[in-house]
Amino acid sequence: MSALIRLFRSGRTSNHQYETIPDGGHNETHFESPEVIRDIVMGLSDGLTVPFALAAGLSSLGNSRLVIMGGLAELISGAISMGLGGYLAARSEADHYVSERSREIWEVENCFEDEVQEIIDILSPYGLDPNTLAPIIEKLSSNPERFVDFMMKFELNLEKPDPSRAWKSAFTIGTSYFIGGLVPLLPYVFIEDSMMGLYVSCVITLICLIIFGFVKALFTAPNKAFWTAIQTALIGAIAAAAAYGGVKLLENFQ
Repeated sequence: MSALIRLFRSGRTSNHQYETIPDGGHNETHFESPEVIRDIVMGLSDGLTVPFALAAGLSSLGNSRLVIMGGLAELISGAISMGLGGYLAARSEADHYVSERSREIWEVENCFEDEVQEIIDILSPYGLDPNTLAPIIEKLSSNPERFVDFMMKFELNLEKPDPSRAWKSAFTIGTSYFIGGLVPLLPYVFIEDSMMGLYVSCVITLICLIIFGFVKALFTAPNKAFWTAIQTALIGAIAAAAAYGGVKLLENFQ
């Protein structure tokens, strides 16, 4: 082990040769924006559910205008709150990355032997012994920045966040929440009878929840798309029923 470290410290050139594998024509396609999908899912999920439950609860008061005004107030405040939550979460991730990277830079500069051992510990379960890893670590040690990048990714499982991630997250979540929340409120705009508006809102919102749950599952668990769609609609229905029943119960006590 100590001889291996001396080799890296000395900066000697390795005798290993690397063969470039020609392109076999296989192109892999992966979705490269999981954060965006996650933000949209978060915003739409709450946007379709929370205003739906609120509208259902206010419908028991028999005033469509009250449902619309209360729903819009909740939409605006909810979109801002959700967007702010997304912004703060993204900023926390970025701050955490910067903090961990600073610590890793210090460790590479002051605890080099330990960092080399960590690389060996990380890669040895894949059948790579110290002799096999020698040229890899030698190459990494010649570029401290790359060395830190390697440790951030493979030791800490941290990726460098997009500098604009916080604002993108805030906008995506807030907008998705607002758009989703408009769905259960629109029927009350065109239907004066609050109970009839509730029935139409239930049908439209539950259909949207089923579609939303199905599409969401296509990105996360395609083999469970049908059950996820039903589960999403069921959660929305339970929330709406609970809100309606709760307001009705309180109204009866007055």
